[in-house]
Amino acid sequence: MAQENSFKKRKITTVDDGGGLLESLPGDILTDIFSRLPISSLAKLMFVCRSWRSILTTQHGLVSSSCSSDKKPCLLLHCDSPIRNGLHFLDLSEEEKRIKTKKFTLRFASSMPEFDVVGSCNGLLCLSDSLYNDSLYLYNPFTTNSLELPECSNKYHDQELVFGFGFHQKTKEYKVVKIVYFRGSSSIYRGRGRIQYKQSEVQVLTLPTRRDQSLSWRSLGKAPYKFMKRPTEALVNGRLHFVTRPRRHVPDRKFVSFDLEDEEFREIPKPDCGGLNRINHRLVNLKGCLSAVVYGNYGKLDIWVMKSYGVKESWGKEYSIGTYVPKGLKQSSDRPMWIWKNAENGKVVRVLCVLENGEILLEYKSRVLVSYDPKLGKFKDLVVQGMPNWFHTVVHVGTLSWLDTPLDL
Repeated sequence: MAQENSFKKRKITTVDDGGGLLESLPGDILTDIFSRLPISSLAKLMFVCRSWRSILTTQHGLVSSSCSSDKKPCLLLHCDSPIRNGLHFLDLSEEEKRIKTKKFTLRFASSMPEFDVVGSCNGLLCLSDSLYNDSLYLYNPFTTNSLELPECSNKYHDQELVFGFGFHQKTKEYKVVKIVYFRGSSSIYRGRGRIQYKQSEVQVLTLPTRRDQSLSWRSLGKAPYKFMKRPTEALVNGRLHFVTRPRRHVPDRKFVSFDLEDEEFREIPKPDCGGLNRINHRLVNLKGCLSAVVYGNYGKLDIWVMKSYGVKESWGKEYSIGTYVPKGLKQSSDRPMWIWKNAENGKVVRVLCVLENGEILLEYKSRVLVSYDPKLGKFKDLVVQGMPNWFHTVVHVGTLSWLDTPLDL
């Protein structure tokens, strides 16, 4: 009887401590338990007790198996309407009937009311001010940690910006790349109905891995290429990848990488397929490989994958996807063919990732998410509770890390 009372007393005491009996378990067992939970649950468990928080935020204990790869990704939906400041979370690892979106509360919304997502890497987002172009934030949506990055000392009026954000496994460094195209004293002209900027500068910011490190931009000089005005589309092998903009007498487009280790630009061989001299293609990281999405007429597309990085002969066409009009788009247009009027520049369909079951996740017209089964050739609209009307999807690795706790990914 005394032993029973002693057990009850111990049970009540451990529960009141916050961690309960689980808190007394060895760290490796807790890590295994935590690895089976979705990132949204892990974010809540951080506040149970200090020991759990330590396990969840350390380099080796911080793993969420359901959200640590592109097989079962977390999706962040950047809402574009009515203003570009909404950020929603979607976890595809949940059961289909339970999938719903969750909206994040952005603490820095007052200082940056509208933003663009520059990139996602190791659970961290890099956000740029879409109104003034100068402000940059680093942000973890699950821990709400944020860092406002300093402004560059070299400022230009009438500028055009191209951003990149990534992490290099060897150096363990995060870097933000800003390529500025600007007007010089007499270096502006109009071509094809738009203003062209002939002057340029490449600026790099290395993010601190310790809290006592300072932040400052470095100039790498003039950009060797003129890139498309959009964030880098693929981070592969510690390199950011860009697509060049054609010049008047040189219409050929190039694939160019920026190595985050030695900070050098290098050309990447393209696949031997048609259409890459126009705007109808995009680059994407699919299962760790650099991939080129080549668009055809009426929303058709082919996906070429470089299986051995940097080897031209390793390019191969892995997928061919036909025309499809999601139900949500049919309901908004009496003439479905109107939906494909911008198919040539890839604004209609975006290839996001390959899921664990081999299906390809697609975003149509910034309004509908669709999964495509390449074996059966079938499409399936993803109906999710709480989806915004207009959005830009970011494939995101949900973690609880910050700059002073880099991950081995």
